[in-house]
Amino acid sequence: MRPERIATLQHLGLAFDVTDAGPADGTPVVLLHGFPQDRSSWDRISERLHAAGMRTYAPDQRGYCAGARPPGTDAYRLEHLVGDVIALIDATGHERVHLVGHDWGGVVAWLVAGNHPDRVASVTVLATPHPAALSRALRTFDQLRRSWYLAAFQIPVLPERIVAAAFRSLMVGSGLPSEDAERYAARLAKPEALRGPISWYRATRSSTVRAHRVGVPATYVWGSRDVALGRHAAELTRDHVTGPYEFVELDATHWLPETRPDECAAAIIRRAQSTQA
Repeated sequence: MRPERIATLQHLGLAFDVTDAGPADGTPVVLLHGFPQDRSSWDRISERLHAAGMRTYAPDQRGYCAGARPPGTDAYRLEHLVGDVIALIDATGHERVHLVGHDWGGVVAWLVAGNHPDRVASVTVLATPHPAALSRALRTFDQLRRSWYLAAFQIPVLPERIVAAAFRSLMVGSGLPSEDAERYAARLAKPEALRGPISWYRATRSSTVRAHRVGVPATYVWGSRDVALGRHAAELTRDHVTGPYEFVELDATHWLPETRPDECAAAIIRRAQSTQA
């Protein structure tokens, strides 16, 4: 007997908004969005997963909804982001789920799979290489050039103001469809709304979560026209997965959930169906 639908996850005094949809007895899939998106980024993919018999749980992550915006940078360390996902898995009533992430949600998905393999039946990550692979790739000029914003976001206050002022043009210029950019902007294109999401970047240096190799079945989907994440990091990811692994390369930009839902959903379904939750 599974719990009733989850509309809100209560965890450590925070209230996370959750979209829980699909067949009530469906295969459990947790979907983690990236920056600067929200849980609606999964809508196109979710409807395809529901048709395949999956129940999806898509939260607005820490910093992205009014009930879960704790003050201070330390509240956004990786160990807290991982803990939020484990709390959601607990709330589903399942011992293990299929975990899916995009962008920052992909970072968290890799870390949950590596540190809590007993809670993850499989992991599918869109766009984001394994964190250890990205660290290795940052030794190259190409990836360092692509990742200039990592350093820029360490500056206090100013990044929130700049990104808020140019939100729509920045997102559309990087390949995000204008309708999605408008939807995300309605919630996040304000300095105070961006403070939590940008704190994810600032808190990384003080985080203590280790980027272990991933032993659960894993799929990595990467767009060859991704302006932020280059081929070297994508190809190095294989070195950090010890379980069954599939690498899917698409002729696409960074925004895979919004622009390539068919291929992404197919990869998620293929991985989940090959692994018993």
